[in-house]
Amino acid sequence: MTASYPNTRLRRTRASGWSRALYRENLVTPADLIWPMFVTEGEGVEEPIGSLPGVSRWSVDGIVKQANEAVALGIPVVALFPNTQSDRRSEDGAEAHNPDNLMCRAIRAIKDACGDDLGILTDVALDPYTSHGQDGLLDKNGYVTNDDTVAVLVDQALNQAEAGADIIAPSDMMDGRVHAIRMALEMNGHPNIQIMSYAAKYASAFYGPFRDAVGSGGLLKGDKKTYQMDPANGDEALREVELDIAEGADSVMVKPGLAYLDIVRLVKESLGVPTFAYQVSGEYAMIEAAAAAGAGDRDALVLETLLAFKRAGASGVLTYHAPLAARLLNG
Repeated sequence: MTASYPNTRLRRTRASGWSRALYRENLVTPADLIWPMFVTEGEGVEEPIGSLPGVSRWSVDGIVKQANEAVALGIPVVALFPNTQSDRRSEDGAEAHNPDNLMCRAIRAIKDACGDDLGILTDVALDPYTSHGQDGLLDKNGYVTNDDTVAVLVDQALNQAEAGADIIAPSDMMDGRVHAIRMALEMNGHPNIQIMSYAAKYASAFYGPFRDAVGSGGLLKGDKKTYQMDPANGDEALREVELDIAEGADSVMVKPGLAYLDIVRLVKESLGVPTFAYQVSGEYAMIEAAAAAGAGDRDALVLETLLAFKRAGASGVLTYHAPLAARLLNG
């Protein structure tokens, strides 16, 4: 197509608000949001997280109140992450299989309160439960084993499914875990539980506040570069996503988000599968720091970054700004 001025004036359609709305290519709504929440022990507990200003850990009763707020705001899904007490952490992360652990109690409480009005996404990985902060089991050399870890993750996923989880989200990055979890769900009467795989999860510097929130930051021995992806790699993300879809994932996730919008676009355009992005804790904290320093308007920054995810091709976004964004979008 050829176009020339003045026959073509691209500013024509920008001249008024109604016209900008008419020609707008992408739109964010509360239905595009997943709200990550941190649950902790106790009753009536709210623990502000210093590195995540405006975000708290909540006891189960408080998480239920937040879940009810999500329903009222039109947010369709909450994602749960537990802050497991230190005396319940172990080398093998056995607390992940406890049917009365913090995660399972939170799932049941939200389901009792909200029923099918709200979906619950649950994280499958061992880092909230291990004393060493890694996502899996260690061998004698400190290497995170693959197949032994997968067997444990299957038990963790079934435990969450039995409690009432709607979406199982393995974030561990072990090879073959999606197939193993899918087969276990099928064979144990859970054929309709979804799997949203953390398919392209990078070994990123943006995760620090999250590790504070779940209590694993100070425990982590070494790094996670032997299983999380190298930030330099893009083509590898397609291989990861293709494998997870073939193994039974219903949707996939790219994590982190803003620094990896090219990966979101690559996955969506190449494979056409439901693709979600996680606006991770470090990205959230940077927006809050910018707003606090007067470097930008918080509301505008939040909405613009969410729009960037949608423009890149994301089906939805996990973001700690979900309640704020939903209020803004609801007007």
